[in-house]
Amino acid sequence: MVEHDSLALDTIFHALGDATRRAMLGELANGERSVGELAAPFAMSLAAASKHIKVLEGAGLIRRDVRGRTHVCSLDPAPLMSADQWLGIYRRFW
Repeated sequence: MVEHDSLALDTIFHALGDATRRAMLGELANGERSVGELAAPFAMSLAAASKHIKVLEGAGLIRRDVRGRTHVCSLDPAPLMSADQWLGIYRRFW
């Protein structure tokens, strides 16, 4: 159980360790966005944006729904609770 939790946290913190992915999560906190909309603020191709989105999906932080030819992403905040619980251990030091 602990090993599974550790692997999940590793994946979550890896996903959060990139500024582009954090910015994408920030956009998704305001509502659903297409892959194109998530990529637009950055100087990157849709393929590069899709790689970032796959990392976020792998961490469980977002869901992708295919609607026709459009891929729509939405935030799934549940994994952030695990990260928050882990960080909570150290709040007393702040």
